[in-house]
Amino acid sequence: MTDSTAAPAASAHALAQAAWRIRRFALRMGEVQGQGYIGQALGWADVLAVAYRHALALRPDDPAWEGRDRFLLSHGHYAIAHYAALIEAGVISEAELETYGSDDSRLPMSGMASYTPGMEISGGSLGQGLVIGVGMALGLKQKKNPAFVYNSMSDGELDEGSTWEAAMSAAHHRLDNLICLVDINNQQADGPSGKVLGFEPLADKWAAFGWHVQRVDGNDLPAVRTAFDAARALQDAKPRVILFDTLMGKGVPFLEQREKNHFIRVDPPEWQQALAILDANRPVPTTEGVPA
Repeated sequence: MTDSTAAPAASAHALAQAAWRIRRFALRMGEVQGQGYIGQALGWADVLAVAYRHALALRPDDPAWEGRDRFLLSHGHYAIAHYAALIEAGVISEAELETYGSDDSRLPMSGMASYTPGMEISGGSLGQGLVIGVGMALGLKQKKNPAFVYNSMSDGELDEGSTWEAAMSAAHHRLDNLICLVDINNQQADGPSGKVLGFEPLADKWAAFGWHVQRVDGNDLPAVRTAFDAARALQDAKPRVILFDTLMGKGVPFLEQREKNHFIRVDPPEWQQALAILDANRPVPTTEGVPA
C-alpha cells in the first residue's frame, strides 16, 4: 500500500480477483488440515479483499510500521481467512500456507500475535477485540497518530457484555478512528445466532449506543467498498460500525448449502472439487460493478 492513511483505490476487477484468491488460499490451507472454519473464510473474503486491497494503510515488508492501520481479528477462529488476506497483501509468503496448523508454523489454527506478522492481537475468548480496539484507538489519539483501528468480529460476539461496554466507551470518547466490522452469518457453534440470543434490531442498537451505522450485503463488493469509504470519510466525531450480512461458504455451492457450517470437515476429494468450482468462476475484467 502507501505511506498515507488511505490505500489507493482498487478497481472492480482487482477487488474481485483479490476475493477469489483469498477464497482459494483459504481452501488450500483447509485442505492441509482437512477441516476448519472454512465457511467463515469463504463468507468473509469479500470484506477482507476490500480491507487489504483498498482500505488499509500498511507496508507489507514492515507490518509493525507505526503509521499502519490496525486490523484486529477479534474472532480468532477466523485465522485461516486472515492468513489468506495477509498472503494476498504480501505480508506472508504464499509458500507458508502449506504449513498451516502444523508444529512450528507461523500460521496456527487460531490467531496468535506472537506467531504471525500482521496479526495485531491473539484472538481467543470472543468479545475481547472491541475492548482492545478502544484502547488502541485512544492510544493513537494520544500520540496524534492518524491511523484507523479496524475491529473484525463475529455476530456471536454480540452475545458478550464486554462488546457493549466497549461500544458505549468508544462513543463516550468520540473515537472517530475506530471502525468495527461485524460478520452477520447467523451461525454459531450452538446453532443459529439469532436463536442462541436474539440481537435484532441490530442497527438500531448500535445507533442507540452512539455509533454511525451501516448495514450492507457483505458479499456485494461494490456495497462493501462504498461502506468502507463512507466509514473513513465520515466527519462526525463518533465511532463507526459496518454490519455485513454474509453467506457461509460463499462461492462454493455445496458448502453454502450445508446446514451446519460453523466448523466443518470436508472429504478429501471435495477440496479439489471446491477449488475447481472457484477456478471455473474466476472473475474476468469488467467495467461494471465497483467504480474505478
